[in-house]
This record gives sequence, C-alpha cells and structure tokens, in this order.
Amino acid sequence: GSHRLHLHYLKLTGGETPITSKMKFSAALFASIVLGSGAADAFTAGVRRSAKVSPVSLKETISEELGTPCEDECAMDSFPNMPASVHPGVVTGQAMLDLLDHAKENGYAIPAVNCVSSSGINACLEAARKNDSPVIIQFSAGGAQFYGGKSLDNKNYAAAVSGAVSAAFHVRTMAELYGVPVILHTDHCAKKLLPWIDGLLEASENYYQMNGEPLFSSHMIDLSEEPIEENLEICQDYLARFSKVGMLLEMELGITGGEEDGVNNEDVALEDLYSKPEEINQVYEALSPISHMYTVAAAFGNVH
Repeated sequence: GSHRLHLHYLKLTGGETPITSKMKFSAALFASIVLGSGAADAFTAGVRRSAKVSPVSLKETISEELGTPCEDECAMDSFPNMPASVHPGVVTGQAMLDLLDHAKENGYAIPAVNCVSSSGINACLEAARKNDSPVIIQFSAGGAQFYGGKSLDNKNYAAAVSGAVSAAFHVRTMAELYGVPVILHTDHCAKKLLPWIDGLLEASENYYQMNGEPLFSSHMIDLSEEPIEENLEICQDYLARFSKVGMLLEMELGITGGEEDGVNNEDVALEDLYSKPEEINQVYEALSPISHMYTVAAAFGNVH
C-alpha cells in the first residue's frame, strides 16, 4: 500500500558460485534439483541464535531471473519496519534469523500455515500483504503429496518430495510479487518420514549450488517419540548438513496431552507432559558445537 516505506537494504554478499551466467527456470532446472534424491507451527524461541551464519544471497531475485513484472512492493529491497536484511520473498540464513529475532524482541508471533494447494498459498500471501506481516508457509509430507497429485506413485516419498519442491517454487515466485517476507518451512517429520526430508535436503543443497541459498528456509524433524539420545544423534547429523547451506533445524522434545492424529496421550503422567530443563540443556550441549541454526519445540502440557 501507499503507507509502505521504501527502505534501503544492503544485500549480503558471499562467495561466488560456479554458476556465472544468467539461469532460467525450466524443466531442466526443476529436474536437476529433484532428481538424484534417494527418496526424495510456529518456531519456538528455545536456544539462542547468535552464531554467525555464512552470508549468502541470490545473484538475482526470482523476478529478475524470470523477467516477470516486479513493481511497487515487489521491487522493495527491504520490508518496512524490519531489519534491513528482511526482504519481500523467501528469507533464508541470516535474514531469517533476523526476522525471528525481531519477532521475539518485539513480542509478536508469525503465523505458520500448512498449505496443500497453490490457491491456499496465495490466500496466505494475500492475508500477509493485507496485514503488512511476514508469514511462515509450510508443508507436511501428506500435504506435499496432495500438492503433487494423489494419483502419483509415492514410493520412497517421490511424490511428496516433488510436490513440496513444486510448492516451494510457487512460493518463491509469488511471494516477491505479493511483497511479503516468507519463511518456507516443513512441518512435523517423524522418523519414518526422514526419507522425505532427505529428498528435500538434497534439493536445497542443489539449489544452493546454483543460487547461493537453500530452496527451503528450514525443516522440522520431530523425533519426540524416540529416546532422547537417538533424537539428538539424528538431529546432529542433519544439523551438520543444514548449517552448510544456511538452513535452520526445528527439533522437538516431549509429548503433548490429549489425542491428535490417532496418537492418544490422555493417560500419560502429568510430569511427562512438560519438557525438563535438563533435557533442554542436553539439546544445547549436543547441537550448539555444530551450529546455532536450530530451535527447540519443547512440550508444555498440551502444546509444543
């Protein structure tokens, strides 16, 4: 709107990528990101996020890369009343951390919406634009499969991987045009769904090689039903890979009360519904030596 301010944004610069010529979106680009994969909420301000993140930036915005129209809000280098690094479009790396820290420091929440269609994504972007607000758009494994088409074979989560990648490109293309900052996230991923995350991580690593940033901003790995030692060991492995491309890991601890998605914890002892301080410290000691690009979804009764 006319009340928006045009703020100067000093873009982060990083090392040169091997790609020096102007890249075009094409079926070949999409295939290069998806192929080769073996299978293919909000954030909780848990541990501190003060570590330095390797500065990365796109050489071109999506609109510049495609030659699509980009005026008014789309053309802004920075989003009004936000840290200078926070810009319209998908934010990753340090820009994402700056946005999360700004929300924490100013006492507001960023809505996280699970989407299963392009029209649902557009509705989120429209709502964010009308409210001059950032938004988290995220996908579940089932929602990503639905996005790709339920008739597709989902062996090794191939349909769920391709659906999520396709949705990510839609978000990246449209978020700039709507002129709002977006954190591109995936929702709960239990142990049995890790091949899905493996495919998306490989897609982000390939995207990073071509664009200097990951395809997704972050992923949630929910191993709260596993022993904490196994939870931490697996999260350590993923965080090591995530941090190399500037992607954030959301990990989860503990169980919640009540019943959800067929999981019934109504008879669980009350003390087991709250994450314990020593467990949070255990996470900190296990993950912080690797990277501070992580958050903790701890259990507080019937919520994480």
